[in-house]
Amino acid sequence: MHIKEFQELIRELYFHRDEKRGLEKTFLWFSEEIGELAEALRKGDKEAMEEEFADVLAWLVSLANIVGIDVEEAAKKKYPGVCPYCGKNPCECEKE
Repeated sequence: MHIKEFQELIRELYFHRDEKRGLEKTFLWFSEEIGELAEALRKGDKEAMEEEFADVLAWLVSLANIVGIDVEEAAKKKYPGVCPYCGKNPCECEKE
């Protein structure tokens, strides 16, 4: 599944709820999921990590749907096969 397809799936499933909830409250849910992912990473719980990575991605594209951003296109524009800062692949930037 491509990012665009996943974003559309999430739109079909949840946009009516996301739009009603609004950007600010949806962002709060997204932030909560990031916290849950952090906990799964800290514990080293692979099953929980898989679930939380999926949840973070779902809430991310929900936010993008609310504001009308195509995440796949935005990612391709920002990362066109090279580092957006040094222009190399792999990245040769001095900073972390």
